[in-house]
Amino acid sequence: MHAIRQAVLRQAMDTEPVSPVKQDEKGRAAEEIFGKHVFGLPAMRKRLPKDVYRKLARIIRNGERLDPAIADVVASAMKDWAMEHGATHYTHWFHPMTGLTAEKHDAFLTPTGDGQVISEFSGKMLISGEPDASSFPSGGIRSTFEARGYTAWDPSVPAFIIPQPYGATLHIPTYFYSYSGETLDRKIPLQRSIAALSKQALRILRLFGNTTASFVRPNVGPEQEYFLVDSRLAALRPDILLTGRTLLGAPSPKGQEMEDHYFGAIPGRVMSFMQDLEIELLKLGIPAKTRHNEVAPGQFELAPVFEEANVACDHNMLCMNMMRHLAPRHGFVCLLHEKPFAGVNGSGKHNNWSLSDSEGNNLLNPGSTPQDNAQFLVFLAAVLRAVHRHAAALRLGTVGAGNDHRLGANEAPPAIISVYLGEQLAEVLNTLVNGNRSGKRKRSVLEVGVSTLPPLPVDLSDRNRTSPFAFTGNKFEFRAVGSSQSVAPVNIALNTAVACALDDIATELEASLASGMRLNAALQELLPRLFKEHMPVVFNGNGYAQTWPEEAARRGLPNYDNTVLALEHYCDPDVMDVFLRQNILTEREMRSRQEILLENYTKSVCIEGRTMAAMVRTSVLPSSLEMQCRIADVVIKTRTVTGEQTVASEESYFTEVRDHVKALQKGVESLEQALERIDHITGVLEKAQTARDMVLPAMAECRGHADALEQLVDDSLWTLPKYAELLWIN
Repeated sequence: MHAIRQAVLRQAMDTEPVSPVKQDEKGRAAEEIFGKHVFGLPAMRKRLPKDVYRKLARIIRNGERLDPAIADVVASAMKDWAMEHGATHYTHWFHPMTGLTAEKHDAFLTPTGDGQVISEFSGKMLISGEPDASSFPSGGIRSTFEARGYTAWDPSVPAFIIPQPYGATLHIPTYFYSYSGETLDRKIPLQRSIAALSKQALRILRLFGNTTASFVRPNVGPEQEYFLVDSRLAALRPDILLTGRTLLGAPSPKGQEMEDHYFGAIPGRVMSFMQDLEIELLKLGIPAKTRHNEVAPGQFELAPVFEEANVACDHNMLCMNMMRHLAPRHGFVCLLHEKPFAGVNGSGKHNNWSLSDSEGNNLLNPGSTPQDNAQFLVFLAAVLRAVHRHAAALRLGTVGAGNDHRLGANEAPPAIISVYLGEQLAEVLNTLVNGNRSGKRKRSVLEVGVSTLPPLPVDLSDRNRTSPFAFTGNKFEFRAVGSSQSVAPVNIALNTAVACALDDIATELEASLASGMRLNAALQELLPRLFKEHMPVVFNGNGYAQTWPEEAARRGLPNYDNTVLALEHYCDPDVMDVFLRQNILTEREMRSRQEILLENYTKSVCIEGRTMAAMVRTSVLPSSLEMQCRIADVVIKTRTVTGEQTVASEESYFTEVRDHVKALQKGVESLEQALERIDHITGVLEKAQTARDMVLPAMAECRGHADALEQLVDDSLWTLPKYAELLWIN
């Protein structure tokens, strides 16, 4: 083994778990520390005047506009609370189109004019800020010389502090928009999509006689998968440090084939990290619920309790930030890339989505009474219509260079968006459409709103992990989101698509009732027709089957199996209409996002290509050439001693190494030429297509030879930590 790798491995093996719990927190229950670092409703109730608290609570609950008259009072209380918790600075925390979060810290200081300073935080400082917008992706909306961008407080997500050894910072969740008013983030369209969904869902509830519900909100529970790699080993891998995944690496002799890592005993260092993470998340009001080993060695999962979609999206971004931040404390690097290691499971982020009204009723719960059944079937029909008609929009919520390595593999659903309902619920819909049960029984009409559905347990059927969009009893699980991605895009698309479907249904039902038809009769006429129209999107079979793409094509379901292909359809009229119709995004904003995502794809692939080329030239080829020289020396010495003309085994070994070296040299030259070609292309789509069609194949060619050489070169010459070390040392 190479001396440096050996020394690092010895250190990694000898590392003891770090105690994650401070002395004053040992033995404290979760409820005692939950929300400790959050300026939420409990803290507001204690610190705000009653009338101000009631106004602010109503604003948060109903999504109303903030009353500027109370801003100064709220800001003062928030500042006092933050400073009591050690805060010295505040920041407007926002979500630019980088896929990450952003923050600019300002101190609670204002000069007094006499050479002194005072701590100050006004309502104006709370409500708005002005970070530089020109340095964030805008897709052409902003030019470099047009720098103004604005942040605006989002009171629906509580402010929080993140302690540091030298002072905490108050984080204020905000929206981010341009000087000309366009949205530059993912929070604004998410909030718009939630409002649109609520508006259309309330129309349906009113038709069913519900006059008390004041809003409908989507709830989200994003499961977060991730890998942990020893930080000292990761430091020897430029690909991990620069791209978040291994670009080279032969398979480990042992991977996941024994199926012994999934739900296995959690290693001590990992458990320490998990506990540390959970404590910090609980303090931030993030309800971390589940932790366990995932399928691949070195892979783990964290899952929270459901929250309102806007809060859940913010919390998931904060969760990823904290995972990256805390991992080094335990000697790890946290990898959130969708496919950090070839040959083992990648990581996703299952987006569990449901709907509830202001009274706490789950609108996707089948219920036990006829009226509930009918309402459930209307919302189910809306979801099927949304997924069937707007599959392209939903697919665009999952695009990314990293996710292309995962979708369709054994740990992820295919890129074809379909809905899994399970046999029992599918049979109910078949009865509604055809008037019989799968053709096996006598004709029996299911009277919508009159008859009661067959009892539907929460677990309607076995889980179908090959489905990208599965009904799981009272919610849908969208399994196609990548682990590194924000869940905002997919929820924007899902909320908006369902809002469009509910709009269509409500409009038709309202017209029927206006003509004198009773609701039950209108439903009896509408629902069978809707279910028949959208049944092609229902697929309960194996999404990995080779016949499924052909079957999906016959059903008219799109198959955008890579990011560039999907993004080519971003501004198709039928896709654009979804967002324009509900006023979620303007045409200019949509075109800018298409450009941003294409640029991001190209940059991601090119960074990987350049990193691979550097690793090949500075590490793989030198080690391999040294090995080639050693073998040649052996052949020459053997000939000298024995006098034999040929030494078959050594020469065969030499030839195999030499052939891979020559092919790798040729491959890296092709890779560098492809990268250089991209630099001379101007169009963003053409750049992305070239990255997909030229850079990625060249990288695959290089990897094949480099991984073969890893298995041929003497271990003492190989400087890069290998898969067995990266995956199993934790």
